[in-house]
Amino acid sequence: FTKQYEGLQNLQKTYESKGFRILGFPCNDFGDQEPGSLEEIKSFCTTTYGVSFELFDKVHAKGNTTEPYTTLNQMEPKGDVSWNFEKFLVNRQNQVVARFKSDIEPLSEELINAIEKELET
Repeated sequence: FTKQYEGLQNLQKTYESKGFRILGFPCNDFGDQEPGSLEEIKSFCTTTYGVSFELFDKVHAKGNTTEPYTTLNQMEPKGDVSWNFEKFLVNRQNQVVARFKSDIEPLSEELINAIEKELET
C-alpha cells in the first residue's frame, strides 16, 4: 500500500486551504514494513512521493497500542488496525467520524465524499 502516499499527498494539496490535514503515523507492527528511523521514513516519502504532510514518530497500532491508536481503535468497527495505511477521518471537533481499511485508496470516491462532507460543516 506504500503507493498510497502519493494519493494522501494529493488529498493534502487539494483540501489544505479548507483546513484539511493529513497526519501520518508510521508503524512497524505489520511485517516489519517500516523499519527505518523517522528521518529515513521522511526522506523516503519526500523523495519518492513528494510528501509534505506531517509524519510523526513510529507508534504501535495493534496489541499494546499507543496514541493516537488507543483512541482511534475505538471507532467502529472497533479493534486494532489490521494493516498499514488504514485511514481515520477526524472532524473539526476532534471526533473520529469515519474509518477506512487499507484497501480503500486515498482518492476513492468513498473517502473523498466523506472528506468533502466534513469540510462543509
